[in-house]
Amino acid sequence: MAGVMIVTGSSRGIGAATACLAAERGYDLCVNFLSNATAAEAVVERVRAAGRRGIAVQADMAREADIERLFDTVDRELGRVSVLVNNAATVGPGRRRVESMHAAAVNALLAANVTGAILCAREAIRRMSTRHGGPGGVIVNVSSLSARLGAPNLWVDYAASKGAVDSFTIGLAQEVAGEGIRVNAVRPGLIDTEIHAATGMADRVQKAERMIPMRRAGSAAEAAESILWLASPAASYVSGAILDVAGGR
Repeated sequence: MAGVMIVTGSSRGIGAATACLAAERGYDLCVNFLSNATAAEAVVERVRAAGRRGIAVQADMAREADIERLFDTVDRELGRVSVLVNNAATVGPGRRRVESMHAAAVNALLAANVTGAILCAREAIRRMSTRHGGPGGVIVNVSSLSARLGAPNLWVDYAASKGAVDSFTIGLAQEVAGEGIRVNAVRPGLIDTEIHAATGMADRVQKAERMIPMRRAGSAAEAAESILWLASPAASYVSGAILDVAGGR
């Protein structure tokens, strides 16, 4: 048995692809979602179809109490978490420039993308760390190539939040390396998911593909493969790494 995996924000896109692939690789899954219960349950059905246990748990990553409830639910229904995939994030509405941003919106984005990831890691460490009597485990953070590119005239605030995720990955990996926990990140580039249409840019993939050396967008399945590799024993000596999944960009 591979263990128990929590994938935050896994009702769609990279998160859903990761949950389904993890089930195929032998994991039991907690599918976390913010608001789309129907989509989350559809992912859970795919997990169960692969012969694994799956639950859908609503929790807002910007709320500490929700995060604590999420982990308590997993403890009770699936058992101790083995792998945490910090995937949940918000990009905010459409294109925007810094001169149009407001504190409330920026703080809400940072709460979900940065604070939420840190608090999920906290809860995972309390269960995984040998320092706390745990058997060890893996944390994989989902960053974004925008952390390196900056995303000017698109969403600099989102890019900044993912830059924070990169720094968090590097620091946390060193902090818990001696406690049986590996911490890494994947940094997807342009991935063809529904997020583009959801933010009012349905044609973004087609317009941006020419900037990618491989001349195509990636798929959620390709990002999921990278996440599952980092979670696997095949990456047993990899920690503190940030893996670009971006077609050579």
